[in-house]
Amino acid sequence: MGTIRLTAAQAMVKWLSVQMTPEGERYIDGMWAIFGHGNVAGIGEALHAYRDVFPTWRGQNEQTMAHAAIAYAKARKRTRAMAVTSSIGPGSTNVVTAAALAHVNRLPLLIVAGDVFATRRPDPVLQQVEDFDDGTVSANDCFRPVSRYFDRITRPEHLLYALPRALRTMTDPANCGPATLAFCQDVQCEAYDYPAEFFEPRVWHIRRPRPDLDELDRVAALLRAAKRPVIISGGGTIYSQAEDALGDFASKHRIPVAETQAGKSGLSQDHPMNFGASGVDGSAAANSASVAADLVIGVGTRFQDFTTGSRTLFGEGAKLVSINIHGYDAAKHGAESLVGDAKVTLQALSDLLGDYQGDAPDAAAREDWLRAVDAYCARPENQAAKPTDGQVIGAVQRATGPDAVAMCAAGTMPGALKLLWKPSQGGYHMEYGYSCMGYEVAGAMGLKLGAPDRDVICFVGDGSYMLANSELATAVMRRIPFTVVLTDNRGYGCINRLQTMGCGGEPFNNMYVDCNVEVQPEIDYVMHAASMGAHAVKAAGTDQLEAELKAAKTRDIPTVIVIETIAKDFPGTGLETSAGDHAFFWDVAVPEVSDRQKQRDRFEEYLGQIANARLVN
Repeated sequence: MGTIRLTAAQAMVKWLSVQMTPEGERYIDGMWAIFGHGNVAGIGEALHAYRDVFPTWRGQNEQTMAHAAIAYAKARKRTRAMAVTSSIGPGSTNVVTAAALAHVNRLPLLIVAGDVFATRRPDPVLQQVEDFDDGTVSANDCFRPVSRYFDRITRPEHLLYALPRALRTMTDPANCGPATLAFCQDVQCEAYDYPAEFFEPRVWHIRRPRPDLDELDRVAALLRAAKRPVIISGGGTIYSQAEDALGDFASKHRIPVAETQAGKSGLSQDHPMNFGASGVDGSAAANSASVAADLVIGVGTRFQDFTTGSRTLFGEGAKLVSINIHGYDAAKHGAESLVGDAKVTLQALSDLLGDYQGDAPDAAAREDWLRAVDAYCARPENQAAKPTDGQVIGAVQRATGPDAVAMCAAGTMPGALKLLWKPSQGGYHMEYGYSCMGYEVAGAMGLKLGAPDRDVICFVGDGSYMLANSELATAVMRRIPFTVVLTDNRGYGCINRLQTMGCGGEPFNNMYVDCNVEVQPEIDYVMHAASMGAHAVKAAGTDQLEAELKAAKTRDIPTVIVIETIAKDFPGTGLETSAGDHAFFWDVAVPEVSDRQKQRDRFEEYLGQIANARLVN
C-alpha cells in the first residue's frame, strides 16, 4: 500500500476535494475562509496549494460566511454543503452562532476551527482561552452543544477517522447538522505518510429509510378512522424532495395541507390542497382546519411553538401523527411515531390507504383567505404614504415571476411572508428555526450560489441589516446578484409590538424614538450600501419599488432598495394580534407582578391562554 506525505492541513483539503455526490459534483463545494492566527500557516497554505481543485471563498465575518454556507446547503436541499475555517479565539467563537443555526435547522455545515497548540509548547498562545481547572479546554469547546459531531485534531492521523465521521454526520438525513473539527494549529503543519487510498474519490449517498411496517399499519388505521385530517408540512418534506409526493397524497386522500416556515413552498400556493401557513403566523383557512381536525399528521416538522400556537392550536380530542426521519422528532407532543423518509413513507402510506378520503375540506375558507391576502397586499392608492409590510410584499409579488424566491430570517417580515407570500414550488427560503438576525444578506448570497437560476429577493428590516450587512461587499466582488428589499421602520418594530401588545409592556428601547439617545439617528442606507459597491436606491412608494425590482434583474451585482414602512396588523387574513384567540396564541411569558394595571390585566389573559395548552409530550 503506497503512501503520500502531506501536512495534515494539505491532507484534509486534498481529501475534501474528492468527496463526491452521485451526480459527480463535489459534496463540499469549497471553503469560506478568513485567515488569522491559528489557520493561516497550515490551512491557508493548503487551500492555496489545492486552489485549482477546491475553491476558497473569502468573506467579511466568520459568522456571516457560515450563514452563506448554510443557505447554500438549504438551497441544495442538503445534497451539497460548504465548509468554513476560522482562526482561534474570536474567529472561532464568531462561528458558534452559525453552528447553532445549522444545528436547529438540521442543515449540514463543516466547521474547521483553528485551535491551540497540541504540544502546548508556547502555551498560552495568543487568543487562547484558559480554563484554570481543565487543561484540555479551549474556546472551541463552545461548539460542543451546537455541533452534531465534534472532534479535536491533536494528531495528523486523526483525520483518517475524523473526516469520514464528519461527512457521515452531514449526509445522514436523521442526524444531519454541523460537524466541527477543532484543528490544533501546530498539527495542521505536521507531516504524515497518509495511505494513498485515503484520497481515492468517494461518493456519498443520502439514504431513504423506509418506515417500520407495524408503525405504518397503526398510522394507516388512524387515518382510515379520521374524518377531518389535516397535514402540517415542515422542512423535512423539502429536504426529502417529497414535494410532489405530498401534493399527490393530499389530493388523492383529500387532506388539506398547512405549512411551517421551513416547509412553505413545498407545495405551490395555487395547489388546491395548500391552505397556507400554520400556527401563530398562520392563515385563517389553515388554522380553522387544524382546530377542527380529528387527526393532525406532521410531515418533516418538529411541531415548534409557532407551528402549534404553543400547543393550543389543535382541538382537545385530536390525535397526532408524526412522520419524521428522526425518532426524537417523531415522538414530540405524544404523537404516534412513523419514522422514515418523508417521500417513501408518504408513498407507502398512500398505498395502504387505497381509496380513503377525508371529508371535503372547506375550499370556500381557502378562497376567502386568499382574497383577504390580495386585498391586504394590493397597491396603495396614496403612493406618498408609507406602505405596510404587506403592501411591500404585494409589490414584490407583482414585480417578480414564478422563479422568484423570497427569503428572510427575523423580525416582522417572517410572519408576514409566511402568511402573505404566494410562492411557486421552492419559492420560499426562511431561516426561522433559530430566527437569527443578520442571516439575511449573507443567506441571500449563499442562496443565490445554491440556486443560480432563481431570482433571489432578500427581505430585511433596518434592525437586522444594521446587525450584519458586510457580505454585500463579498457579493459585489464575486458578482453574485440578488435584490435586497430593506424595510425601514426606525428600530426593532417586531419586538416593539411584542413588548407593547403581546406582553402588556410600554414602548422601551426598541424603536429609536423610545431609546435613551441624545439624537435620533438619520441613517442613509442607500449611501451605506452603495459604499460597498451595490446598486442602491430609495423607493418613494410601491410603484417605484416595483420598477426598481424589475430593473434589478438586469444587473450582475446586488441591488438594495430601501423603503420606509409602517407597522400594521393583517385583518381578515388570520394574523390579527387578537390575544384572546387561542388559535394564534404564542406563549411569551408575562410578568406576574407589576405596578401597572395594563400589565396585570395582560397577565390574567395569559393565565387563560396557557390553560389551553396540550401538556403531553
